[in-house]
Amino acid sequence: MAPEPFSPASATLAGLPAKVLFLLIPLVGLAAFAWIIARRLVPLLRAAPDPRLQDVPRRIWLVLKVWLAQWRHPRYLLAGVLHILLFFGFLVLGVRSTQMVVLGFADGFVLPGFSGALGPFYNAAKDIAATVVFLCVAVLAVRRGFFKPARYAVPEKLGKDHTPEAILVLGLIATLMVSEGLFEASLLAATAGQAMPLTLTWAFQQLLSGISIPALATINLVSYTIHDLTFFFFLCLLPFGKHFHVITSLFNVFFMRIRTGNVKPVRHGVSDAQLDELKIFGVKKFEDFTWKHMLDFYSCVDCGRCSDHCPANAVKRPLSPRFISIKARDYAFKRYPIFGKAEGEPENLIGGIFSEDEIWSCTTCGACEEECPIGIEYIDKIVDLRRGMVDDGLVPQSLQKPMSALEKRGNPWGKLEKKRAEWTAGVGDGVEVKLVEKGDTAETLYFVDSITSYDDRMQKIAQATARVLTQAEVDFVVIGKDEKDSGHDVRRFGEEMLFQSLKDQNTEAIQASEAKRIVTNDPHALNALRNDYAGLPPVQHISELIALGLESGKLKLKPLADPSKTYTYHDPCYLGRHNGTYDAPRAAIDGIPGLKRVEMEGHCRDRSFCCGGGGLMLFYEPDEEQRMGVVRVEQARKAGADVIVTACPYCLTNIEDAIKVSGLEGKMEVLDLVELVDGQLQH
Repeated sequence: MAPEPFSPASATLAGLPAKVLFLLIPLVGLAAFAWIIARRLVPLLRAAPDPRLQDVPRRIWLVLKVWLAQWRHPRYLLAGVLHILLFFGFLVLGVRSTQMVVLGFADGFVLPGFSGALGPFYNAAKDIAATVVFLCVAVLAVRRGFFKPARYAVPEKLGKDHTPEAILVLGLIATLMVSEGLFEASLLAATAGQAMPLTLTWAFQQLLSGISIPALATINLVSYTIHDLTFFFFLCLLPFGKHFHVITSLFNVFFMRIRTGNVKPVRHGVSDAQLDELKIFGVKKFEDFTWKHMLDFYSCVDCGRCSDHCPANAVKRPLSPRFISIKARDYAFKRYPIFGKAEGEPENLIGGIFSEDEIWSCTTCGACEEECPIGIEYIDKIVDLRRGMVDDGLVPQSLQKPMSALEKRGNPWGKLEKKRAEWTAGVGDGVEVKLVEKGDTAETLYFVDSITSYDDRMQKIAQATARVLTQAEVDFVVIGKDEKDSGHDVRRFGEEMLFQSLKDQNTEAIQASEAKRIVTNDPHALNALRNDYAGLPPVQHISELIALGLESGKLKLKPLADPSKTYTYHDPCYLGRHNGTYDAPRAAIDGIPGLKRVEMEGHCRDRSFCCGGGGLMLFYEPDEEQRMGVVRVEQARKAGADVIVTACPYCLTNIEDAIKVSGLEGKMEVLDLVELVDGQLQH
């Protein structure tokens, strides 16, 4: 127990017991905090439903990994390490802060378990933690004020710069560290105690040595009062800005998506068969967002990582994922204020908070979600906003024709159904392509999808796939004229009813084939069949089958005729980030003797850069300064590659065009993985 002059609970202020004030501060602070949180919860309670309690063990694991272990933060090394040190410093100091609050009205209070041997050990740990946090705050303040990364910048039209708020919060954290250090150091100086050497408390103790006991007692009481007031002011300030994530991030991570590749249904609790009964589709007003998506808005750290890796933002399309969250959060604060009521009518989401071009600019590549350190979701929000726009007839002119063709012919080019299997004529001798429309059956169904069926250049991929399957001794069949577009991008462009029609027709055709597994060379088809459909056999990408064929010895590859060229692999978004297939394509490439492969460091695997051309994006005409494909080709060139290998027909199309636009024809080339393997088969 501290000597009486150094006990806040025993002190007097203006002749009154200080413990009354020190009891009042937490009572008022906690009451105010509870009121603020209750007000912030109002829009979540009015939001659309979103069941998020499935697979609780996995969610607990995500909390331990993503929230507690700060798994994603070191992807930006300096900022990540500083944040981790702050985070764990706060966890350690949380015990001390709790003790400090109670010491104000309970003399000599010690938390249970800390009165024995654990006490001195914890005191040393908290002194080290406070010192580390203080140093981190100093570095972050200098970094934010003088060396601010470009990803923190806020365009004038998109709102205010958050640097003042960040500096204020850093100042409050520093105040907490200094006041706690002075509180502890003044007591140690008076009692000849020993602080942990080279810590903040130790430094203050050296400064205070030789000061009179009454002066030390005054410093002790003043520092305690400052710490108490700062602590509760800080607590109540958090829900007013971007630092709300200090409170919400734990919950946001617990409720984050546990599947990738899928998109949310139009409305939870409404089956596909009941969609016709819905009066509206998608998100049209703020309350149409789900409560989890509103929690996302509250939780945004404003770190800019999502936008820093967004390909649409990189080529200056009118989309920055960061501001999807920030603008929505600002609207929530305005529409649901802490004090009083909102004035005026609710603002339109499209044309008000967000622009049409902004929402159509997204390629749904998933880079933003992969980068976010606290599990904020963007694709579902974008898709829901598009559903609302489609429902209101706000569809870009360039997309109207392919959408209409999909409805009439089952493919975005409007080509005849009977021509879907014409590519089979070019497979070559010794290769048999069975057709369901002719009554053929096989254990494996090759789902070709639209672009590979109809585009003259992409038909070569289908033909190469047929030859590789044959060489791997895979008995396969294709549907033919009854196959429809997988509808992958139809759904992600908000045309839910058209997607449901395509899905139903394909499901019926696939089930009628009696196949036991499905293989495809198109990652978009793979993703749709695997994550958007139900009741189908297992789905594999051709790269996975090739890797297994090489491992088993059924596929044997000959050396390159020209080993002087350097190859690099471009990870398609819907094969990599959305379905986790990174190693199989690389194993297939590396299985070719004499082939030299390099990685596009910093832009590969889960940080791959989208080519910009998934599905209907081939038809969309965005406002951009540069093509995404051109950026990707430049990344490959800087890696020293002569040949880009991809595993997606859309990527092949876009990168081929980008090579031409970049003036690199004859200097660089692009191949699909299955074409590369087909050319090296040992027959």
